[in-house]
Amino acid sequence: MGHQDRSATSFARTVGAEEVDMREGSRTTYLLAALAAALALPLASVWLLAPDVVSGSFPLRAAFLGLWFGVGLAAAAAWRLQQRRDRKTAERCVELLCRLDPHELANDPDTPTLPSLSSDHPLHRVFHQFRDCLLRYCQRLEEAEHARASAEVRIKRLTDDRDQVNEILACLSDPVLAIDNFDELVLVNRSAEKLFEIEHDRTEKRALANLIHCETLVDLLTDTRRHRTAIHRSSEIALEDDEGQTHWYRVSCNSLAKAEQAADESDKGSRGAVAVLNDISGEKAIQRRNAEFVSSVSHEMKTPLAGIKAYVELLADGDAESEETREEFLGVINSQADRLQRLIDNLLNLARIEAGVVEVNKQLQSINELLEEAAEVVRPAAEDKDITLVRELSSMYLGALTDRDMILQSAINLLSNAIKYTPSGGKVTLRSHLVDRDVTFEVEDTGVGLSEEDRERVFEKFYRVKKDSQMAAGTGLGLALAKHIVEDVHGGALTVESEEGKGSVFRITLPSMSK
Repeated sequence: MGHQDRSATSFARTVGAEEVDMREGSRTTYLLAALAAALALPLASVWLLAPDVVSGSFPLRAAFLGLWFGVGLAAAAAWRLQQRRDRKTAERCVELLCRLDPHELANDPDTPTLPSLSSDHPLHRVFHQFRDCLLRYCQRLEEAEHARASAEVRIKRLTDDRDQVNEILACLSDPVLAIDNFDELVLVNRSAEKLFEIEHDRTEKRALANLIHCETLVDLLTDTRRHRTAIHRSSEIALEDDEGQTHWYRVSCNSLAKAEQAADESDKGSRGAVAVLNDISGEKAIQRRNAEFVSSVSHEMKTPLAGIKAYVELLADGDAESEETREEFLGVINSQADRLQRLIDNLLNLARIEAGVVEVNKQLQSINELLEEAAEVVRPAAEDKDITLVRELSSMYLGALTDRDMILQSAINLLSNAIKYTPSGGKVTLRSHLVDRDVTFEVEDTGVGLSEEDRERVFEKFYRVKKDSQMAAGTGLGLALAKHIVEDVHGGALTVESEEGKGSVFRITLPSMSK
């Protein structure tokens, strides 16, 4: 660019100097030719038209006439030569204008490198009109390039924003769909494509009703789009996945206005709509469990309260005539009150553990000592049912950082549960060992065992195996409480292995001291 500018400048100076020289030479030639023509033309005219007035021989007049013609021819030749020089100068000036950088002309139209013709040049006015027109177009070109550069920056920014929005939508776990005012899908993120099995094709619009086989969702989007004012609508729908499991979604629909409609509120034409689906299957499951929990608590409390009320009414009516009968009634009332008290205590313990407000006092404990104590607690119950209680505790010292009372309660719950559901003459084994530096103890019984469905639900609150519910009374909270204590409080694991009719193995694993 710099070399080109220097060449243009040098060329302009050369053209200017040559033009001055040519204009000076042509001016002298014009003066001499004009002077000769001015002198010769009157004399020649007189000599030719009135030879009697001017004396002289014919040869002299012929010579003078030839001189006059020669001067005229010389003046014509000089005029012709000057025309050629003027044309050549104009051509070189135009060539120079074409060689100049348009950006330089646009930025500095008064630059000295611009060629110029003298005011007496016959093409002076036309050339300057052409140069001014070229300058205007160069300035417009510069403005257009600035506008193009600004547009490219804006397009790049909009493209980046669009790609970022698309990436965000693609990463959302919630399905998102959008339709235009013709009920055609214009946006579907990956989650929605997977949920509704829509092929990934963004090159053409697709009819909503042909791709979404959910009448509730289609109607919700369509009704939202048809509304003449911006609205928000929501609903809940149930959809099945490939495995046949039902998932609940909360659908939030909003109408979308076009840009021109948003700017002019008076324009109330048709609008598009967008729907966001939020998976609320977990909330539905919690609601269902809460309802079952309330129902179970009500049922569990209703039984002892009904017993207490019935025997109190018997005592109040005087049906217990003897002291022995009154003692029996009071014993039943006391046992039912104890059952109700255990239920309330277990519920409170579960609530505290789940809320994270239970007071935990973890210390280094010998797990074998806790298991020995738990075995002694349940030994009378085992002897009453003629069940053999076997202890296979590790000879190693098994230490773990635990809350003594909680782990003791968990062990007692497992042992009591095993004794309850093992027929008379069976065996319950309590063993402990070290597995991968983790302390593990388990309770194995030869009882009724669990089916596959029972194994999946045995740790739920108030869940009791229906076919074995008559074998022992209980609240159905013991295993749930033990699981919360082991997993939520101590970071361990409580699992079960069972086969129906052959017994069960409940296993508790506590993290080692290093963990």
